[in-house]
Amino acid sequence: MIKRALWQGLIAGTAGGLVMTLGEKIEQALTKRPDSHVPARVLQRLTGLPEVPQKQPVPVNWAMHFGQAAVLGVLRSVMAHVGLRGPVASAKFMVVRLTNDQILENATGVGAPPATWPREELIVDVLHKAVYAFATGAIADALAARGGPGPGQRHAALRPGRHIGVGPLPRKDAYGR
Repeated sequence: MIKRALWQGLIAGTAGGLVMTLGEKIEQALTKRPDSHVPARVLQRLTGLPEVPQKQPVPVNWAMHFGQAAVLGVLRSVMAHVGLRGPVASAKFMVVRLTNDQILENATGVGAPPATWPREELIVDVLHKAVYAFATGAIADALAARGGPGPGQRHAALRPGRHIGVGPLPRKDAYGR
């Protein structure tokens, strides 16, 4: 499962990053909002690369932008493989994506807590991360579904709904040792 989740997650996350970027470019064309240079600044601080004042190098910006998208796609793929699929799983994943950004941006001193942002910026950021999360989720779910239901889905099928006394799946039918 881990090998499949890894390569499928990299694909799903990269594709989700592309969809998010397309949405950002459309939104920027409509709103005239400039490009963000936050991803490049975070990567420079995380890796010790020299910092560039003002406008950041596009390759550095995109390396962080798409690198995060691809790597976090692996987590969404793992979710899909264990049976956490669909819009609710993608909504949960959106929170993870937003949290990941905030941890990195705030730890490096590049960003500030979202509660301090202008509301318009916060709405735009959440919207774009939702696009990423749901696009990544749809792809991860479709790829994982090719292997059938995950252990969580098989367990839920034993007796639909939450009930006392429904034991776990047999160990041989789940992931782990």
